Amino acid sequence: MTTVKMSNMRRLVVFLVLFSFWLVLSGHYDFFHLALGVGCSALVSFFSSDLLFKDFRNDRWLLKAWRFLLYVPWLLYQIILANLHVVYLVIQPKKIKPQVVRFKTKLTSNLSQVVLGNSITLTPGTITMDIADGEFCVHALSDKAAREILAGEMEQRVAHVFLETKHLGNVTNF
Repeated sequence: MTTVKMSNMRRLVVFLVLFSFWLVLSGHYDFFHLALGVGCSALVSFFSSDLLFKDFRNDRWLLKAWRFLLYVPWLLYQIILANLHVVYLVIQPKKIKPQVVRFKTKLTSNLSQVVLGNSITLTPGTITMDIADGEFCVHALSDKAAREILAGEMEQRVAHVFLETKHLGNVTNF
């Protein structure tokens, strides 16, 4: 494929991913909102498609995209579980033990580190405060939330998405 065709293909894939998220998250399916979603998704994919699939010439981008799509339902499930835990903490405020935990990730790409940081922040009860030189600084609302972050399952799943499992040692396939 020529560089122009690959660039257009990358933009199309990014557009489809963004517009899919727009459809799922907006909840509005009238002409105005659909047109707005198409316009915004097209604009963002035009200017930033190279950020999502940097190694588009490599055939592995499709595998990464597929694994990411499989990762999203697991992340949504974790968000639901974390919401229930936060509700429990509201009912039992003595269990709230805010703390800052630090851990060094073995993820190597910037994109995988950003996905991990955003996944942590999307999960209620935890916030990624900083990522510097592969070290994460995370605020956790309770001991349970801190333990789950330090257990590393989320890091392993993100590594699986971005084909970085060789850096983590014993990782089960998801």
